[in-house]
Amino acid sequence: MQRVLLGIDRFSSLVGQTFAWSILVLTFTVAYEVFVRYVFLAPTTWGYDVSYMLYGTLFMMAGAYTLSRNGHVRGDFLYRMLAPRRQATLDLVLYFLFFFPGIIAFMVSGWFYFADSYRQNERSMFSPSGPVIWPFKFLIPLVGFLLLLQGIVEVVRCIQCIRAGAWPQRLHDVEELEAQILAEAEAKGIEAAAAEFTQRDERAGDQQDGR
Repeated sequence: MQRVLLGIDRFSSLVGQTFAWSILVLTFTVAYEVFVRYVFLAPTTWGYDVSYMLYGTLFMMAGAYTLSRNGHVRGDFLYRMLAPRRQATLDLVLYFLFFFPGIIAFMVSGWFYFADSYRQNERSMFSPSGPVIWPFKFLIPLVGFLLLLQGIVEVVRCIQCIRAGAWPQRLHDVEELEAQILAEAEAKGIEAAAAEFTQRDERAGDQQDGR
């Protein structure tokens, strides 16, 4: 079971990290648009559409990845003081009360939204070039499915935590490793300070003995 959970985590990570490269394309697109607009006075006819589609893609496709890392914003000023079993029980209730109904509604309505756009071969009305936008709208039900899949994984983790009294293992990111390095450095600093204090105390004792 743990291998299955971590396998889905890895899949969510692969999707999120792959689409994270769209931030580079978005950066170059915006920089190019600004350059030609103010230097050559020749704004593009596609810059606005490409920018909001890339931003929307980046924002949506990172959802399941963030959930797999327990990285979504939560009001945890009380939650973090609870025991793991109570945290898992609260999460489990909230998943069934809010998460799954919302995600299923998002996925189903998003599918009809995409289907209507596809049938009409819908194009953007925000720029003269009018690029097709139904591929962008297809991301709505796709993201809903990815979040639903990752949500099932999180529910299984909640059940495991309720049974075992501790949260099961999940994948870690570079940011968490960075925090671990900082914690180790802080611990070494505390040890060094304690050693220095001990040495000073020993020197002071030697001086008193010499007197």
